[in-house]
Amino acid sequence: QVQLVESGGGLAQAGGSLRLSCAASGRFFAITTMEWYRQAPGTQRELVAGITRLGVSNYADSVKGRFTITRDNAKNAVYLQMNSLKADDTAVYSCRVRGMTSGAFDSWGRGLQVTVSS
Repeated sequence: QVQLVESGGGLAQAGGSLRLSCAASGRFFAITTMEWYRQAPGTQRELVAGITRLGVSNYADSVKGRFTITRDNAKNAVYLQMNSLKADDTAVYSCRVRGMTSGAFDSWGRGLQVTVSS
C-alpha cells in the first residue's frame, strides 16, 4: 500500500506564494507520474500540473507561468511552487501518484486547503 503525506497550503494574499509538498511512502517498485489536482467549491476537480519520472511537466493554462511542479525521485516527493496567487486559485489541492508495486497503483492524498484572499 502506498501512502501520501501532503504539507503546505494555508492562507495567502493575492500576489503571494505558497509551496505544496507530497511524499510517498510504502512498498512500491517505481513511481511514474506525479500530479497536483485542485477542486474549488461547486466545480469539478481539475489537473493543475503533472510531471513524469524523467521530469517532463505539463500545466493547466490557468497556472502556466505562475506555478512550477518539481519532483525529487530520491525522496519520492513532488512539490508545487505557486507564485502570483490569485483568488481563483482558492481550492483544495490534492496530489496523485501513480506507479508500480506488484501491479499498478494509483494513490491520492487527502488534500490541502489553499485560500487566497484578494
